[in-house]
Amino acid sequence: MTTIPAVIPPLQRPSVFARHLPWQTAFGWLAAGWRDLTTRPAASVSYGAAVFVISLGIVYGLFALGWDYILFPVLSGFMVVGPVLATGLYEKSRRLAKGEPFSLASMVFVRANSGGQILFVGVLLCLLMMVWMRAAVIIYALFFGVRPFPGLDHVAAMLFTTPVGWAMLVVGALVGGLFAAFSFAISVFAIPMLLNERLDAFTAMGTSMALVWNNLPVMLTWGAVVLGLFLASLATGMLGLILVFPLLGHATWHAYKAVRQ
Repeated sequence: MTTIPAVIPPLQRPSVFARHLPWQTAFGWLAAGWRDLTTRPAASVSYGAAVFVISLGIVYGLFALGWDYILFPVLSGFMVVGPVLATGLYEKSRRLAKGEPFSLASMVFVRANSGGQILFVGVLLCLLMMVWMRAAVIIYALFFGVRPFPGLDHVAAMLFTTPVGWAMLVVGALVGGLFAAFSFAISVFAIPMLLNERLDAFTAMGTSMALVWNNLPVMLTWGAVVLGLFLASLATGMLGLILVFPLLGHATWHAYKAVRQ
């Protein structure tokens, strides 16, 4: 009798994830992002300038349509969809790491290994941003009733000089923080992962959340860096986005490569 040998499938290299990275690692990501930004910077700066122009157009549209009452939620929502907008910057960093040529066109027309899964995540993040904007309007109505929005000229006095205003700021910050934390956790590594690997959107988002949870100190530091640079950009009338956005985009790619080994 002939013995048929057992067929053993070839071993595959298991996925390796970094855990418990020190909080100082975030500044190394920022330095690596700056190196990518300053390597043939025209493409990255042009990308950031395009984001600045689009953001300026959205703000102008809000005022033109009389929707200035959702300006602050929209600015907060920018951080929700930011990881999707930075896909082209991830592509430049990916090509630089592999020694491949790149151009502004290759950054705009990206071909992700996961196909349209990035678009699917983008739609989910846009829906999450819309829910946050609606929640902000409801919070305003709960504290101030159905009175019309007083306009940006008077809103500061209404918020900072009245007990009701302070209460609304606290509640709004807590609710907004929950939205921001959730969107950050599911997207910060998901978009680079979908660009670089072949997997589905839900797996990428779940993996991103797990990576954030297992590297909480450094991710809290990274979140603070992102928030600080974004606020600095707002202080310049969003002009700072021309440099800040590509810097954060390139740095996020290096964050992904550091935790997804």
